[in-house]
Amino acid sequence: MTIEVELAGREAYIDFLRNFRDRSGALKYMERIRRMINLRQKSLIVDYLDLYTYKLDLAMELVENPQTSMKDFAAAIREIVLVEDPEYAEKAGEFYPRIRGLPETTPIRSIRADYIGRLVQVEGIVTRVTPIKEKMIKAAYRHIIQDPNCDGELFYYPEEGEIEDRLEKPLMCPRCGRSGGKFELVREGSVFVDWQKISVQEKPEETPGGQLPRSIQVRLTRDLVDIARPGDRVTIVGIVRLSHDIQSKPYFTPFIEAISVSVSQKMLEEVVITREDEEKIRELASDPWIVHKIVLSIAPSLYGMWSEKESIAYLLFGGVPKFTPDGTRIRGDIHVLLVGDPGTGKSQILQSAVKLAPRGIYTSGKGSTAAGLTAAVLRDTTTGEWYLEAGALVIADGGIAAIDEIDKMRDEDRSAIHEAMEQQTVSIAKAGIVASLNSRTSVLAAGNPKFGRYDETLSIPENLNLPPPIVSRFDLIWLLKDKPNERKDRALAEYVLNVHSDVEKFSPPVNPDLLKKYISYARRYVKPRISREAAKLIEEFYVNMRKKALEFEKTGEMGGTPPIPITTRQLEALIRLTEAHARLRLKQVADEEDAQAAIRLMDEFLHNINLDVETGLPDIDSLTTGKTRRKREIIKMVTRIIKELSSASEKKCALIDDIYQRARTRDIGDEEVREVLRLLSSEGSVFFKTEGGKRCYSLVE
Repeated sequence: MTIEVELAGREAYIDFLRNFRDRSGALKYMERIRRMINLRQKSLIVDYLDLYTYKLDLAMELVENPQTSMKDFAAAIREIVLVEDPEYAEKAGEFYPRIRGLPETTPIRSIRADYIGRLVQVEGIVTRVTPIKEKMIKAAYRHIIQDPNCDGELFYYPEEGEIEDRLEKPLMCPRCGRSGGKFELVREGSVFVDWQKISVQEKPEETPGGQLPRSIQVRLTRDLVDIARPGDRVTIVGIVRLSHDIQSKPYFTPFIEAISVSVSQKMLEEVVITREDEEKIRELASDPWIVHKIVLSIAPSLYGMWSEKESIAYLLFGGVPKFTPDGTRIRGDIHVLLVGDPGTGKSQILQSAVKLAPRGIYTSGKGSTAAGLTAAVLRDTTTGEWYLEAGALVIADGGIAAIDEIDKMRDEDRSAIHEAMEQQTVSIAKAGIVASLNSRTSVLAAGNPKFGRYDETLSIPENLNLPPPIVSRFDLIWLLKDKPNERKDRALAEYVLNVHSDVEKFSPPVNPDLLKKYISYARRYVKPRISREAAKLIEEFYVNMRKKALEFEKTGEMGGTPPIPITTRQLEALIRLTEAHARLRLKQVADEEDAQAAIRLMDEFLHNINLDVETGLPDIDSLTTGKTRRKREIIKMVTRIIKELSSASEKKCALIDDIYQRARTRDIGDEEVREVLRLLSSEGSVFFKTEGGKRCYSLVE
């Protein structure tokens, strides 16, 4: 009876492979089998819906009893290959059906005892990958015994089925029928296959609020290994099995034995957009006020903050990444930093942006480490092997990463995101694992000023508790100051009270679910290029800003070095903002209107955060280097004073009182001198010694 069932299953699969036709009338799987033979492959990709429409009971049997069905399916493929190419069939040995596209995707957290032994499809993010190993599926033993009936030749054990995690020796020799003697494993005669373990975690956007994301172990064999890497979004079809991790106890852990692995090649493709959705999106894009409506849909419960919300809208849509002929990638993602006093709504606006993004990660800098943000190399406590685990910026690939309280992070942790923000990759070289993971994500960060509240008497770098290399990578930076103003305070209080009294009244102009699909549609299908007119506007703005620095002349001993108002980084940011504004309107060409919107936002940013109080010009170096123009000139002047005084002194050093006196004649205060001397001492540019109870400074040659 069992043999008849096996033959019936195999014959049914042969019938399906030989006779199934696609819409064009072509024999779909016969063509795939011939292509598989020509490419000398062993795996045949099979779409489950084809089998479902061809023979329903066969498709249902495959899901309910995959162990037997997969053997029948593999035998059917081999039988067809024997007819098409007998030589290759004998050489290849076995063939494997790779089932994909099950109609139902099972959530990882829903896999329970009912699913054991069934075929399932799961989706998630690869977080861990082990090195590839060779797994023995058939073991060859030599029976060492003094018996003329047993000549010690090799034999396979077991004859059918794969060896599980524990390798056990045979209890009896099939040749001589005796259990005595020694059974010696012969590796050269055993059969091995490639084997790898990966961990697949739930997608962040699908994880229920307030709960930890669940993950499941997936085991890959043969040609499925090394397909996915940490950070990849994958769809796995496989059989749910159990592993006995704790020996002698009745506890088992489910895992998936993979049959097929599909890696998502396109970002944001997990957002399903129907034809009806597309019609609504097109209708929205035709609204002349769509940009304003999208901006108002970001954190609608927060009063004001128009420029900040507008920049976040541009961040959600992003610019267009480019690839140069030499393979260099120019990022299209926009980075935004919010620095403000407590209670100005920074965290709320970050949470709103993450909810609107088709793919978003929210994390707090205080609880994040370098490994948690980028990637880590960890060691398995049971096997001792090293594996790679993806961090937040890798998991957010293709979306946005919101980092709250970025100022609370440790310096060594903050430095880890340099590469991820500009090159948009995460490089790992630890424990013999050298890898580069994608981190094509927009970073939206928020933090408090160094002293709790923004100090107007200090410069921007002195207020920010962030290193200049990090700050310089943000396209836009906004200061949120909480300054008393009767008119604004009254309007804010009235707005907040209205929100709390009638929340429904402040619903966003664009439905959040539709806006999420709108953003996904724009990022997926709209790739705007900048028109000549828009490029001319951007060019004129950049050149005119630089020209103002050239026209600046200052007399006096401080010198006439002008502040640099804008650099190439801001020029590239202008291009990204222009493309993002065009994407908001679903335009394939960015015109003058888009360029003007980007220029207005950039001009506001430059004049609000980088203004040089002496010249009235933006000084971008205050952010990129951490030193304002005045501080750079003071450093030069104090260095010159020390050099002049030490040259005239017999002891070859400059007394502190003499430095103060000489600096006062050049309009440099004592506090400014002390700050510069501390800076030069920490950098190793000067050193001091004590002469007569007072410090005496010398330059390091």
